Formats: sequence, structure tokens, C-alpha cells
Amino acid sequence: MSSDPSLDPQTSRHLTHLLATAQREQRLPSVAAGVVRGGRLVWADAIGTLDGRADGVAADTDTQYRMGSITKTFVAVAVMRLRDDGRLDLNDRLDDHVPGSRLGGVTIAQLLSHGGGVQAETNGPWWERTPGGSWEALVGSPVDQRFRAGRRFHYTNVGYAALGELVARSHGLGWFDVLRRDLLEPLGMRRTTTRPTGKAAAGLAVHPFADVLLREPEHDAGAMAPAGQLWTTVEDLARWAAFVGGDTGDLLSVDTLAEMFEPHTVVDLPGLPWTGAHGLGWQLWNVDGVRFAGHGGSMPGFLAGLRVAVDGGDGGDGGDGVVTFTNSTSALLGPTTVQLLDDFREREPRLPEPWHAAGDAGLLDLTGLWHWGAGVVTGRIEGRHLVLGEPGQARGSRFEPVGPDEWVGLDGYYTGEPLRVIRRRDGRVSHLDLASFRFTLTPYDPEADIPGGVGEPGWH
Repeated sequence: MSSDPSLDPQTSRHLTHLLATAQREQRLPSVAAGVVRGGRLVWADAIGTLDGRADGVAADTDTQYRMGSITKTFVAVAVMRLRDDGRLDLNDRLDDHVPGSRLGGVTIAQLLSHGGGVQAETNGPWWERTPGGSWEALVGSPVDQRFRAGRRFHYTNVGYAALGELVARSHGLGWFDVLRRDLLEPLGMRRTTTRPTGKAAAGLAVHPFADVLLREPEHDAGAMAPAGQLWTTVEDLARWAAFVGGDTGDLLSVDTLAEMFEPHTVVDLPGLPWTGAHGLGWQLWNVDGVRFAGHGGSMPGFLAGLRVAVDGGDGGDGGDGVVTFTNSTSALLGPTTVQLLDDFREREPRLPEPWHAAGDAGLLDLTGLWHWGAGVVTGRIEGRHLVLGEPGQARGSRFEPVGPDEWVGLDGYYTGEPLRVIRRRDGRVSHLDLASFRFTLTPYDPEADIPGGVGEPGWH
């Protein structure tokens, strides 16, 4: 076990106990995990052995495991970097960049968010257990759309093979060569590879009714590799968790990362509440108003998890995250992943940021009571933001300045909408023009250019 000196020793022991309990109760050959806060790995541990035998080599935080579909998040970031460089538009059809893909009019954004309706798996044998072929071989047989593009969420491994091909063709390099050059090496993730190197766990299946093991095959997945090929360690994936939390090392803008976390397709499971969605390459979870981003991963012999709080749930910046691995084909790693992060956050709450006076006295004339028709909302200044109403309630929103007396909405109904402060000749505020609505200092102020006018005799 390793832990940050600032972490309560009882918290460290509790997290290790959770991990050991999961390893014992689920009969996992080995399990490894780490917790990230403030861009650093603050706790990590591993239980079990690489081959599941009592006398085997002990797993540790530098042991490689297959991350499975967490690979997709790296491919997605590489695609967004192409977008930010002006080399593609998310509304482009994949065929515009990968001719002959046989994916019709499916857009890059739809592939990133699993909204294109593309078939989930290949037409050949179970691709995760058989050697992979070329891109040409993959699309040599018809690639079907199970649903109309844009209709609904339908997870597709084939779609991410296509995105990996897009990345490769755009750079004239193999998809992993691009990831290594542009993401892994700058972030110091030198133990993240396409095949096992150095100390690595064996991919194992555990018999459901006996304590015996079966070795799973491992191979190059070829054109399907971008959907789930990568191997990594707790320490390396913890750096990626820090990336998710906002420490991008200037490899991706904060605005683009936030855009990737916007939900595009809802994961609609019959009888269950809508708590899961997919953004541009990321799984998203909304738990009691706290937004988490990450991804799960599975390949024969391996399961992995990545989960990061990206908004904190209390107006903070979030950034607390967890990574988990096991070398077992069938297990319930997800609940352990969630519990490790939840218990860490409960036992080690962040201190609230201290309040400091940082307002602009020149904006005081925008505070107080405003009237939209006969409704009443309160305007206040918080730092550099103008806040009308309560964000998250009705049409409450924050606005950030974009020019003299010009603002843009950040929340809810008014996200992206313009707000202009209209002043009288003497400089006093007359009213607010918000997306064509008038907010006045008195209800239906006849001097504030109310659309439709104020009928005679006025209030009566």
C-alpha cells in the first residue's frame, strides 16, 4: 500500500480493506486500484498475484493490466485535438475523412457518443479472443446500422475502430503512434502500451463453481485495437484520471474537455432512472447532482474502471478520481470502483474554498430585484459572474462578461444566449435585454421598450 502523508491512515486502511474484501469475495486472481486528488495519486494498493496462485508474483501498482474500452477515451481525445486544430468538424461524415468506411452518413460526433446506430461487434468471430485483421478486411463485409443515426444510444466497438482509422489517416501514422507521441509521452505514461511489457498480469477466467483458472488468449486486435487494446498500470492510468479532472498538461483545452463531458446520448435501461449517458468519448454518470466522467473496460481475462468527479457536486472543481483493475473475465468491479471513490470522498471531504471579496463595485447597478413581466428574480454579482435567479431552478443562470455591458449565459435555458445591459443617456441602467426578453426594474416599465407595449391605462 502507498498513500499520501496528508491522507488519514484510517482512510488508507479502509480503502485497502475494501480492495482485499473484493478480491476475496469475488475470487479475483489480483486486483489493483488507486485514488487521485488534486492531480496526484494519493492512495494505491494491489492484492493477489499475477497468476492467481498463492506462490505467484504479487501484483503491485506498476503491474500492467488490459484497460479494455478505456482505450476509447484516448482515441476520442485524439479526435478532438484534430477538431481543435481545424482539421475536421464533428458534424462531418466519417466517409469525408475515411472513404469507403461503409458507415453511410454517420457523423464523427455520433460515433464518439455511440449515437450513430452502428452495429456493436464485428461480423467475424469474437474479435476480443481472435487475432485481428486490417481495416480493409474489417469493412470488407457489410457494416450495418442497427438504428437510424441520431435516434438512440447503441454502444459500438466497430465505431471506435473507425475513429482509430480516422486518427491514423489524419496523421499518416498508426493510431497508437499518434497517442504515444501526442498524449502518452507528454503525460509521462510510459507504461501504457498495446501489448504487455515488463511486469504484467495474466488474463484469467475463474471457474464459476470451482477454484480453478483458465488462461485467456492475448493478441493484437488489428483494426479493432482502438476499441480496447491498451495495457496500463495504476500509476499510469492515475495520470489519465488527473487529465479527466482538468490537469490536461495543455494537451487539450479546458473548454474542449468540458465539451466532451456534455451528455449526448442517454443510456436508457428499462425500469431504471436515467443516471447514465455518453458524451464525446466518455461515459457520464449523474448521481444526486454530482457529475462523474470516465469509462469501464473489459477484455477476456481483464476488467478495468475509471471514474472521476468532474464538478464536485458542490460548485467545486471536482477532480477526485479512482482507477481499478483485475485480471478476471467475470466479476463485479464496477461496485468496488464506485465504493472506493465514494468512501474516499466521504472520509476525506475537501475544505471549502475560503471566501474573499473579489466583486466589482462598478456592477452594483445590476444587482437587486429584476422583473420579467410580473415575475421577480434577484440579480447578484459573484466574482466575475452576473447571476439571475438560482442556477438549476427554473431559468436561473450565471452570465459571464464578453464585452462592455455584454454577457453570455452559462447555465440552463440561457446557456449561450446573449444578455445586453441597456442604459439611458445619463448612464443609468434602463433594462436588461436577455434573448429578446426584457428584465426591468419595475414590472412592465413603460420606459423600458417593452415588446408589445404597455397597454392603457397601465396597472389598474
